Amino acid sequence: MASSIQMLLSLLFALVVILNTANADEVTLVKFEIQIGPSKSGSFIMEVHSDWAPIGAKRFLDLVDGIGPTGNRQPEYSGETFWKGLRFFRVIDGFMAQFGIASKHDISAQWVNAKLKDDPVKESNKKGYVTFATSGPDSRTSQMFINFSDNSFLDSQGFAPFAKVVQGMEVVDQIYKGYGETPDQGMIQDEGNRYLKRKFPNLSYVKSVQRVESTGDEL
Repeated sequence: MASSIQMLLSLLFALVVILNTANADEVTLVKFEIQIGPSKSGSFIMEVHSDWAPIGAKRFLDLVDGIGPTGNRQPEYSGETFWKGLRFFRVIDGFMAQFGIASKHDISAQWVNAKLKDDPVKESNKKGYVTFATSGPDSRTSQMFINFSDNSFLDSQGFAPFAKVVQGMEVVDQIYKGYGETPDQGMIQDEGNRYLKRKFPNLSYVKSVQRVESTGDEL
């Protein structure tokens, strides 16, 4: 009898360990190199948490790793192709910086209908926290934003942070804000950077994105 109880307890303990491992938060660091202005560049590091918003975190890391919307690594698609030259096109001082439409139409078009189910909101939209943009329930694609300040009012609207800036927030704060919400998203989707370079030449943009092992990487 005692041995049976001991065996049962051992099995229960093993099950708890397995469940805890399955639910463990995986943390991934991602470094952005950006061009702030004509003669000024900088970088920042995001800390991505898999358990904050699992669906959103996976989509972001797929974008970083060059995984297409079908879930496969496609010959014509790469992380560099998506991120290189990508503009921070909607930047509102004191609120947030939005980005995530690729510089070329043939790349951005792949993501327009690749919509994600919503994640529950587990973290608040605090300064430096990163969240996917939405246009309604279950509508996240590739656009996201970095909060410039505490925007906790977004929490009740379903905006679920999946990452936070852990190094270089002072660089994020310098992203060009002069155009506000003026750039037209439809035109960006249709023409990409041809439209943005012509109409909004001062926009800050992404130069490269990659995973890093630690925040000790030189900024």
